[in-house]
Amino acid sequence: MAQNVILENLLTITKEALSAAEALCATAKEKLCVKVSDNGKISNDLIEKHQTATHGFAWVATYIESLRQMQKWAEQLELEGKFGEVEQLIHQIAFGEYLSQLAGGIPMNQGEIVRLQDIGLSVDDQSALSKPEAVQLMQAGNTQAARLDLIKLMQKHSADTVFGISGLDDELEMIREQFRRYAIEKIEPFAHEWHLKDELIPMEVIDELAEMGVFGLTIPEEYGGLGMSKVSMCVVSEELARGYIGVGSLGTRSEIAAELILAGGTEAQKQKWLPALASAEKLPTAVFTEPNTGSDLGALRTRATHDGEEWKVTGNKTWITHATRTHVMTLLARTDPDTSDYKGLSMFLAEKIPGTNDVPFPSEGMTGGEIEVLGYRGMKEHELAFDNFVIKDENLLGGETGRGFKQLMETFESARIQTAARAVGVAQSALDLSYQYALDRKQFGKSLINFPRVANKLAMIAVELMIARQLTYFSANEKDQGRRCDIEAGMAKLLGARAAWAAADNALQIHGGNGFALEYKISRILCDARILNIFEGAAEIQAQVIARRMLG
Repeated sequence: MAQNVILENLLTITKEALSAAEALCATAKEKLCVKVSDNGKISNDLIEKHQTATHGFAWVATYIESLRQMQKWAEQLELEGKFGEVEQLIHQIAFGEYLSQLAGGIPMNQGEIVRLQDIGLSVDDQSALSKPEAVQLMQAGNTQAARLDLIKLMQKHSADTVFGISGLDDELEMIREQFRRYAIEKIEPFAHEWHLKDELIPMEVIDELAEMGVFGLTIPEEYGGLGMSKVSMCVVSEELARGYIGVGSLGTRSEIAAELILAGGTEAQKQKWLPALASAEKLPTAVFTEPNTGSDLGALRTRATHDGEEWKVTGNKTWITHATRTHVMTLLARTDPDTSDYKGLSMFLAEKIPGTNDVPFPSEGMTGGEIEVLGYRGMKEHELAFDNFVIKDENLLGGETGRGFKQLMETFESARIQTAARAVGVAQSALDLSYQYALDRKQFGKSLINFPRVANKLAMIAVELMIARQLTYFSANEKDQGRRCDIEAGMAKLLGARAAWAAADNALQIHGGNGFALEYKISRILCDARILNIFEGAAEIQAQVIARRMLG
């Protein structure tokens, strides 16, 4: 190890640097509030007019929260006597890199760099980052020497389930080990073939996951679930998605459906549906999005008309995941024809007959067609058309009309936390594959891992992976504590999705030309990673939600 890489008094330095970054964020918020206010009130029109500044502020705030959670992680490990060289280097590099990006520009994506002046900060406003501790980290935190030392340590710890201590308790780490073993045995050897052949994940896998409790993980015990935490859901989703994003996403359908029913369902609906969801006796799918509406759910046009003791649904839906072999649809439709916004929407638990390859949609009044996609193939995507499709009165969620949008909003936190966990799993998979390839592949007489540019990529994947992991666990813990966490969940999803894409892209680069060959697994990881920045709220939507809430 280089003797001067890990900074002396690291936690003291990062604590002081964090306070400087927090002061910068407070100034950015103050400046932006002036820019987007009209007569002392935040104006949605002005937020849209200054969208780059608004979304840029969301990224600044996300970086600050990320550093805050990294500091908490590091301080807790220090208290427990577990803050070793690996963790110190990850922490040091994380602060060095994110502070430097705050000062120089944050990549919202590959083509959009937001800088502090874009938010409205003057040179004087940015002076908080001139604090000596922040400057020290920007100059000496993320150096090539530090990154190379981290890779040397990675080679010593290559047998570990994850690189760097997660900070979770022993019980959660035992859960991780259980699902990691399952993924190694039952998912990873077959996932690439499922992807290349565009096949549904075998029912055998679903049955095994049901036996392991995946579909009822967070459903209360009184309704047949395991009653576990959202943090445990993150660990399970992370490790299953590490094996294959499709498998890691199977539980999302049940998570969303269960959240809807728990938050908005009648007791009879809870008794009927939750045990069936927990056991996977009933597989759900979410039917919300429509053609030409995208994220604007308030503009939905699919209508449900009351007729005696049933509802009849007519309209079109799109991007419906796992649509064919599921038993129930959480379906959002307009029940008040005199409305044109979210107030006229209602949620239904629409029962359907599971389909087969030959007859994918056997239910009367319902047809569908497959949408061919780049990745995320294991459950398939469909467009659906409804023509007087019948739903029983008893399956109106909560027994009330006009509450559908509000009911759906109550699921967004968990869905986005779970998506962030999937992103962590995909990023971890990219690291797994690229690390092994860099060890095995020889060029110019030595392994690729011995070239600094390759080592740099691996080191930064590992560092951002830990940042995204800590932010995700934090948001899940907030949910477990019963606190509103739409900001935190949005931040975790926003950062996790970008980290997963960067990890997959850099991992493919390490593979060189072979990464572009379909036979190599990294080609699948790249395709799978790309969707994370779009579904469950695109990055632009996440930034909008974060900024709007923080601005009040």
